[in-house]
Amino acid sequence: YFSKASSGLEDVGESSSETDEDEQPVRHQEGNTDLSPEYWGIQKLAKYVKGGDPTATVIALCSMRDLNLSQEACQLAIKDTGCLEVLINLLDTDEIKCQTGSLKILKEISENVLIRHAIADLGGLEIMVKILDSPDTDLKCLAAETIASVARFKRARKTVRQHGGIKRLVELLDPISVGLSYQAKDTETARCGALALWSCSKSTKNKKAIRKAGGIPLLARWLKCSHTNILIPIVGTLQECASEPSYRLAIRTEGMIENLVKNLSSEHEELQMHCASAIFKCAEDEEIRDLVRKHEGLQPLSVLLGNSENKQLLAAVTGAIWKCAISRENVLKFQEYKTVETLVTLLTDQPEEVLINVIGALGECCQEQENRGTIRRCGGIAPIVKLLTATNRALLVNVNKAVGGCAMEPENMSIIDSLDGVRLLWSLLKNPNPDVQASAAWALCPCVENAKNSGEMVRSFVGGLELIVNLLKSKDKEVLTSVCAAIANIAKDQENLAVMTDHGVVPLLSKLANTNNNKLRRHLAEAIAHCCMWGSNRVAFGETKAVAPLARYLKAKDPLVHRATALALYQLSEYPNNCVILHENGVVKLLLAMVGSTDDALQEAAAGCIANIRRLALATEKAKYG
Repeated sequence: YFSKASSGLEDVGESSSETDEDEQPVRHQEGNTDLSPEYWGIQKLAKYVKGGDPTATVIALCSMRDLNLSQEACQLAIKDTGCLEVLINLLDTDEIKCQTGSLKILKEISENVLIRHAIADLGGLEIMVKILDSPDTDLKCLAAETIASVARFKRARKTVRQHGGIKRLVELLDPISVGLSYQAKDTETARCGALALWSCSKSTKNKKAIRKAGGIPLLARWLKCSHTNILIPIVGTLQECASEPSYRLAIRTEGMIENLVKNLSSEHEELQMHCASAIFKCAEDEEIRDLVRKHEGLQPLSVLLGNSENKQLLAAVTGAIWKCAISRENVLKFQEYKTVETLVTLLTDQPEEVLINVIGALGECCQEQENRGTIRRCGGIAPIVKLLTATNRALLVNVNKAVGGCAMEPENMSIIDSLDGVRLLWSLLKNPNPDVQASAAWALCPCVENAKNSGEMVRSFVGGLELIVNLLKSKDKEVLTSVCAAIANIAKDQENLAVMTDHGVVPLLSKLANTNNNKLRRHLAEAIAHCCMWGSNRVAFGETKAVAPLARYLKAKDPLVHRATALALYQLSEYPNNCVILHENGVVKLLLAMVGSTDDALQEAAAGCIANIRRLALATEKAKYG
């Protein structure tokens, strides 16, 4: 989500997960009459750059630098007059002054997309990588800065790697000075190296190359430094690389979280943004979420929510809060800092990337009862429900979770229902994306559980029951699991269970019985248990071969699977033929162990099932022997 705001170092299609190349803008050729005086000036200087002796060339390069090279007319004049090829050729000479002058110009004009691509096409990057071996530190720095400017598209990043540039750039981070204090020269060299690594790190292969070249301990060392100008590219590189698990592990073990947290309180918004962004990516891991809390990073993150004008910073901060809120201990801290109240104020008039994170954070926070009430009191339910009409997949997944979390509170549920929230959730079951379908089905569970007259509410959705039953044909495990959980809730109403039975819920549930996924097993068993309560469904489950696979669930390691399975087997055992199948599959021994469980529901269901099997056995003996 984030671009390098003040460094001006970002391009379209930057991230390794996006398009391969940055956009190639169409160039509008102007007539000669429109060409600026600078254009003609460059044309004159080009002659001296091309044909002069080293002294004349250096003078021509200095004169060229005096022109406004940030102007597109000047940049394109250098390209059109054939001067670009000459500038690149000058890099391959032994004249340090010529190399320096050329790099200074290339660094400036490579802000232009066309020029960047032309430099790469002409083999400029390969020569710049070679210059990184120069004994002249200033020249190396200039080469690194120019690489940083050019390597903003995939092909350029690949070229740098293939010619050994990553290793050389990492070496620039290794200070020459001995001792703990860095000399100004070291800092400047490292800054330039870090800038180039930052641009290159958008490629997954380059992230690995940086790690292999020993870049992580060096990045960690510079992170302890107090100079903002070096910290920005260092943290920029780290947050770019934090998408890789190996970097997240290193960020934790090398003790970098403490410094990232410290710099959240920097005066520089760009540095704050990259620190928050690094935490956002790292806090997927539980240990890192705990470290952010331990190093007191949750409060500065909450404070930064107040800076809602800088949208890039806000996106990074809300992202970090969202991921940190996955841990309950962090949510309790956010309650102390009144973070939930502030997040509710950010539910409107925000860009999509901010909304995704704000809703994600609220979805995690509302797993705690107190926060469900806070969201309601702050008027947050209505804007959350309104977002159910969004189209962005990531946003919808987070909104569904937040609505489901809020719906655990009956008072919230009546507001959600009055705003047509349940109907909107139900319509999201038709969304083509399985993540959206699954999150909508999960959210429907507390809605059905806590709505007044929920049976009637569900029946009011025309075609709703058929839709949810048909989702049992999905190929996605999470969709199947969430839909089974929803069906278990809906089936508590007899009329709705009758309708679902007509739509073929029994054979569809039976078809899933052979799964090895414990989460699906648990919710499938619950659905089967509740669907047994209508007509001849118990018989139908036996005929559609659901009983034997279900019996095997008792061997699973998950106690929640045992509980749901015992409830289902108890219901199924009310039909004699199912008892025979259960007995043949050796459930009695397994259920006997569960009769001693501390879980009352499991204990009763296990005992009830054994009793049904025993009763049938006695009746059979009596019929046989009289």
